[in-house]
Amino acid sequence: MSPLARWCHRHRLAVVLAWVGLLLALGAGVGAAGSAFGNSPTSQDTDSAKATALLQQASDSAAGKSGRVVWQVDGGEVTEPAAEKAMTGTLNGIADAPGVAAVTSPYTPVGKGQISKDGRTAYATVAFDQDVSDAQIDHVKALATEPETGSLHIALNGQAFTVNPEPNALADAMGIVLAFIVLLFVFRAVWVAALPIITAVIGVGTSAVTVMLLSHLITLSDTTLTLGSLIGLGVGIDYALFIVNRHRANLMSGMSVAESVAKSLNTSGRAVVFAGLTVVVALLGMLTLNVGIINGMAIGAAVTVVLTVLAAITLLPAMLGLIGPRVLSRKERRETAGGTQPRSSGRTGAWGRWAERVQARPKTLGLVALAVLTALAFPTLSLRLGASDDGNLPTSSTNRQAYDMIADGFGPGFNGPLVLAVQAPTAADKAPEAKLVTALGKVDGVASANAAPMKDGQTVGVVSVVPTTSPQSEATSDLIHHLRDDVIPQAEQGTSMKVYVGGVTASNDDFASVLMGKLPVFVLVIAALGFLLLTVAFRSLLIPAVGAVLNILSIGVAFGAIVVVFQYGFGAGLLGLGAGGPIESFVPILVVGIMFGLSMDYQVFLVSRMREEWSHTGDSHRAVRVGQAETGKVIAVAATIMVCVFGSFVFGGMRVISEFGVSLAVAVAADALLIRMMVVPALMHLCGKANWWLPRSLDRALPNVSVEGPAAQPAQPLHAVPGRETADLAN
Repeated sequence: MSPLARWCHRHRLAVVLAWVGLLLALGAGVGAAGSAFGNSPTSQDTDSAKATALLQQASDSAAGKSGRVVWQVDGGEVTEPAAEKAMTGTLNGIADAPGVAAVTSPYTPVGKGQISKDGRTAYATVAFDQDVSDAQIDHVKALATEPETGSLHIALNGQAFTVNPEPNALADAMGIVLAFIVLLFVFRAVWVAALPIITAVIGVGTSAVTVMLLSHLITLSDTTLTLGSLIGLGVGIDYALFIVNRHRANLMSGMSVAESVAKSLNTSGRAVVFAGLTVVVALLGMLTLNVGIINGMAIGAAVTVVLTVLAAITLLPAMLGLIGPRVLSRKERRETAGGTQPRSSGRTGAWGRWAERVQARPKTLGLVALAVLTALAFPTLSLRLGASDDGNLPTSSTNRQAYDMIADGFGPGFNGPLVLAVQAPTAADKAPEAKLVTALGKVDGVASANAAPMKDGQTVGVVSVVPTTSPQSEATSDLIHHLRDDVIPQAEQGTSMKVYVGGVTASNDDFASVLMGKLPVFVLVIAALGFLLLTVAFRSLLIPAVGAVLNILSIGVAFGAIVVVFQYGFGAGLLGLGAGGPIESFVPILVVGIMFGLSMDYQVFLVSRMREEWSHTGDSHRAVRVGQAETGKVIAVAATIMVCVFGSFVFGGMRVISEFGVSLAVAVAADALLIRMMVVPALMHLCGKANWWLPRSLDRALPNVSVEGPAAQPAQPLHAVPGRETADLAN
């Protein structure tokens, strides 16, 4: 990669202007075309998907959004004259508002069932036209809450009134500011702190506008941009930091700026490209799952990583050329000018002393670290996938307040009824449908079951089943399976009637089941892929095997973190994240892909330096110690930056993104400090030269890939020499 580095250094101003021009051109394109984000269909070949297809046939396809206005009266009933007068006037005003198709009031014969048995809670349904605008919906919201008083509480929920929190730009900026402070504190040089951040921000900015344009060609979720920023800022700053750190070391050893840039890109730059490719491969590997929402997020995140890597290997060398020796602190520049050229032996400094300690006590420190990691990953055993709803929002949200009012007045299951699609092709199937409704009403866990009247010629009936438990409850999931496995087959027996359980609650449960079934296989595939990539990179079997197992452990830590915070609810309230509940179904899949890539990053940067030392000396213990000592500081700083960036997204107001932020921040910290700085070097000290063993036949078959560049070609890998590995392990 030296020619690329020299070209970028020689044409540094042109390269910088080209990146700025690209960003502005793409931004202009977005200004003209906008974006076209939309939620991808998540249904698979499931019972709920079949129910949805039938229900769409039976419903008015031209229907628009709908919502509910919910109200409660303190110490009284909603039928009291004052409350009824206020709400009737409000509902009449809503019915006359632009964009409203119909309002069903509880004060009419049709809507009398919309008043709770205790009389304290009522709701009205508001149906909108298909082409209703956001401004018209906002007008209805304002009308609905006008009569609220100290005793009359009004809240809104439903599809039309759902408030999706906007990404918090201040929280994103907080992560960048913290990253800058960390870099400035550690390296004491402004440009060392600024360059990685500038590189990452330009890479992420370019990818953001690219993804927005890409949304016109493929279906991308509206959370793709935020997820891409989360990943791109973390890896972008880290990738640039690794190159800048090597460049600084080269300058302090006496190299010229041009020579150092070429050397840095040909060593750390290669590692950055390899690490970035592993992240991209892991992300695109999710396409094999063939789940729409995950496909879009994976493609968007992969585009972000590709552009941040390109920025690191083109824009960064150009900026290093413009900055010159100012990438060093004043003290370092004086030492270099005075002929002082420190050369690390891995035996000085805090990280050198820590590396020596790990070498001296590998068993003890390795076991302690493994015990801590196991404890952090243990909550993963109770991982439960599902979908968040209004019940997981903070209590200050109007959607959450409406959810609680409905649960209080009508029962928790009323917030997520099951919708059964009854395919009744013949007139003889009408009687079995009626018997099914009767049977459903007697099932444990069912609060009520009602069938909508079927019109003449209609062959699809609709049955609404209200569970006694909330949509997120495990008991509701059990009820869905009981209806499908036991109740419905008995009703269908001897008839041509077919019944499918659908609705939002059932669809979420099916989606979670599909992904939970794919998750173990995906983890194993990712681990195997990591093993193969590391085998090619380091010409070893032991290092990839250890890396694959430890990658799974770091993924377990990520899962454990989100289970504790979001499923158990510990600390969720303090973070403003609402009540505990199941983990969003697609989050673990994406976390597996992302953490695989990030874990591989640290493994590549750590072991590539060890291998470089091994190729020079042939001393395995020295190679491990020096590699750990010389990369420990930069890996720790990189992990701290990622924790700052990922952690800042926790406060962004979006539950799904907060789940990513918590899981990745905790897992990166544990992976870098416990796995890479304790477990990996401890195991490598215990294994000695066996770390670099590779069978001759496999060595000949594998392609030659030099992560650290041709300047440090390794000695021949150890092959199967009887007794050699055993003797070394005994030392």
